[in-house]
Amino acid sequence: MHTNLPLGGGIDLTNFIGLARTITLVENDIAPYAEILRAIQPNNLIPVIGITGPPGAGKSTLVSAIAEHIVGLEKRIAVLAVDPTSPFNFGSLLGDRIRMSQHFNNPNIYIRSLATRGALGGISAKTIEIVDVLRSAPFDMILVETVGVGQSEVEIAGLADKTVVVLVPESGDEIQNIKSGLMEIAQGFVVNKADRDGADSFASNLQKLVKQQHQDIPVFKTVADKKQGVADLCNWLMMPGHADNERKALLLAEKAFRIIQHYRMRDVDKAKLLDAIVDEMQNPGFNIYTLTDGFMGQN
Repeated sequence: MHTNLPLGGGIDLTNFIGLARTITLVENDIAPYAEILRAIQPNNLIPVIGITGPPGAGKSTLVSAIAEHIVGLEKRIAVLAVDPTSPFNFGSLLGDRIRMSQHFNNPNIYIRSLATRGALGGISAKTIEIVDVLRSAPFDMILVETVGVGQSEVEIAGLADKTVVVLVPESGDEIQNIKSGLMEIAQGFVVNKADRDGADSFASNLQKLVKQQHQDIPVFKTVADKKQGVADLCNWLMMPGHADNERKALLLAEKAFRIIQHYRMRDVDKAKLLDAIVDEMQNPGFNIYTLTDGFMGQN
């Protein structure tokens, strides 16, 4: 695997210090990040697993249990926790997951928290770039945990090889939402906190829905904080997925679009945009389209 980059400064992705430094450069557009992205050779055989679902489903606990199980198999795993970004300070609200703290000193688990930077569904161009950096390091699996709100469930499907939607027995209303979108992107469902009342019934209804949609989507039951059901889930996660060239092309096109979009927008200064809005709001004839024309260089 190609992990030593031919760049000044001797960036080495085989150790966590070099990896952390590289990700910081890429995340913040600090030179030589552009050269780094063009020098890396991502290993597309490393599975990227997207973990998403509504708040309170126990995603972080499940991710921690998966990481512990994978490491127990003498494998190395990277966890990228995509946190919501505050619209007021553009910073990460959650920071590193407290539930993952037990793994911080494990040499086979790399954990990184990433702010969404205003991306509606949590998946920004920076997320895409950082996953490619992680795929250039010697890992056996990469987990990407999203905020699970808005369009994140759909967007993670464009990044991950397998997308897992985590629900809980109390998510009865989520069944209706599944019909309208999640079924299209989920490769697997997890009913977490399956020791609660109604878990068996909820999982059964979910399996019936899957069959009604003529989908071959597994439904797993887990109790993540007790490590129950995690082994079966991990066995499935490590199985190679079925390649769909048409879907892969569409997802790569979406990935390329997001990268192009990010770099074409990079000269738009949000602070100046806010100042301009504040000034123009005092004008009774304020027209937001005229204002944005100016930022796009149109007359």
